[in-house]
Amino acid sequence: MLHSSRAVVSELMRIAWNTAGDIAKRVYDAVKPRDMFDGLVRIGIDETSYKKGHKYMTVIVNHDGGGLIWAAKGHGKTVLGEFFEGLTEEQRASIKHVTADGAGWIADCMKEYCPNAERCIDPFHVVRWATEALDEVRRDAWREARKEASKEPKHKAGGPKKGESPPLKNRAAEVKGSRYALLKNPESLTGNQEATVEMIAIANPKLYRAYLLKEKLRLIFKLSAEEATKETAAWISWARRCRIPRFVELQRKIKRHLDAIIAAISNGLSNARVEAMNNKIKLTVRMGYGFRNIDNLMALVMLRCSKPDLRL
Repeated sequence: MLHSSRAVVSELMRIAWNTAGDIAKRVYDAVKPRDMFDGLVRIGIDETSYKKGHKYMTVIVNHDGGGLIWAAKGHGKTVLGEFFEGLTEEQRASIKHVTADGAGWIADCMKEYCPNAERCIDPFHVVRWATEALDEVRRDAWREARKEASKEPKHKAGGPKKGESPPLKNRAAEVKGSRYALLKNPESLTGNQEATVEMIAIANPKLYRAYLLKEKLRLIFKLSAEEATKETAAWISWARRCRIPRFVELQRKIKRHLDAIIAAISNGLSNARVEAMNNKIKLTVRMGYGFRNIDNLMALVMLRCSKPDLRL
């Protein structure tokens, strides 16, 4: 069951598929290590969906061991509090760094249970905030271009004559199709995508300014902590004066979480392990075509991701 779906296991072993799930739970209860929470120093916290309809689970990964140490149904302060309440005072005190996104419920739990731990917001989430803001600016630019194109008189058949500018309808389509060119890293752009970015720079300065803000923020995470602190302050100043509401709001958010962002750069931490674990969990759910029993799902996830000793 660590490498194939329950349907394959049930057919091979001649048992019902729901029986296979029950076996997975019993096996994990028998083999899970009792000292899993001893010596925790750096952990990562995140939530991931396991079912349609906003069904989430909270997962916690040990950065030093690289394995999943805890998973539970739901997300929020109450669910995460169950993990910390299950630890002893010594185990809580040993935690020095916690990587997570900017969720307030994670920060509240840390203040209550691990006040001496340092919160680190990793580059992945910060850059994702910027790409989401950039995509919103692109959508606004497309709506404006489409609105202007609707007021333009109809052109005759054929392309524009020499000296005529292309129809505004074409410009709206170019803005709509520029999503991947704007969100990709410049060094990964194809020739056509580079031409698209150059077109945006000329035809839509506001959207191009948002693109430059996203790129500068992404490059900050390649710097040392001292340089990143200085460049982040400069970026916040630029974003505050950029006259793009989405990025003005983003700079306020980054300013609120500035200490946690710089801490992630200083300690070289990210939520990459946690995101990789989330992908493995989603793969487990897809292989099983969903799970009716959430406890069996949690057991199978822990068997696959927590590196237990399964010697027969």
